[in-house]
Amino acid sequence: MTETGTARAGDPERGTLDKAAGENFPVAPFFLPKDWRTDLMAVYGFARLVDDIGDGDLAPGGADAELLGVSPEEAEDRLILLDAFEADLNRVFSGEPRHPLLRRLRPTVRRRALTPEPFLGLIAANRQDQLVTRYETYDDLLAYCELSANPVGRLVLAVTGTSTPERIRLSDAICTALQIVEHLQDVAEDLGRDRIYLPAEDMKRFHVQEADLATKTAGASVRALVAYEAQRARELLNEGAPLVGSVHGRLKLLLAGFVAGGRAAIRAIAAAEYDVLPGPPKPGRIQLLREVGVTLRGKG
Repeated sequence: MTETGTARAGDPERGTLDKAAGENFPVAPFFLPKDWRTDLMAVYGFARLVDDIGDGDLAPGGADAELLGVSPEEAEDRLILLDAFEADLNRVFSGEPRHPLLRRLRPTVRRRALTPEPFLGLIAANRQDQLVTRYETYDDLLAYCELSANPVGRLVLAVTGTSTPERIRLSDAICTALQIVEHLQDVAEDLGRDRIYLPAEDMKRFHVQEADLATKTAGASVRALVAYEAQRARELLNEGAPLVGSVHGRLKLLLAGFVAGGRAAIRAIAAAEYDVLPGPPKPGRIQLLREVGVTLRGKG
């Protein structure tokens, strides 16, 4: 078991928050005001735990299930765990939650006047992952991203007190793009979970079969498909990038980091000649910093 896994088994809250260090970009970087960092980490803890439930990545020992009131006999059923997690989320808004990560979230919800909808969206996305493993069209995938990704950006805007309808629209474009990029990086890993987030209509267009995604390296058709989806993500990032220029100060740097992280990841995928099957292409720190500078200048 990894060190994080050991921590998670003994301390579900600490183990989940430790995963923040492994994200593509800082969840709550040091340059943000302390109260923002506290609240963003509380939101992150929620999002990380619900993803771990949906992916079956909870630490052995059943501590999370026990905290949520799920019996050992039912602890392997992800839908039951998600239902229990949703019930505990409801207690954040009208009672005393059981799980320490949700108890951590409660003061953030009150301080920032957060609503249940974005949290419920993230739970719904993970519930959908248990029931839907293929997406026929790009629009179907966008509808999934509306649940799985866009709520995160909306929560960042809410925590920082900067939500407006236009900023939400731009944030949604960025978050959907980042979700698509993550799917492209994780094609092989997702297939191992019997999930494919490449739209079936696009696979047909590029003459890609599911078996082509199970090889050690990508053939020309798979590379062309990945390049096509990467371009879609790039266009979404460009569409959402004006969000960065609409805010000021340290929030501007945070949002630039999100956009830059997506752009740098796409460049890494392109540098790998769109062969994502050996493992997720990751950008280096220098490339990421370069993209941050470009984004802050309103270019890209």
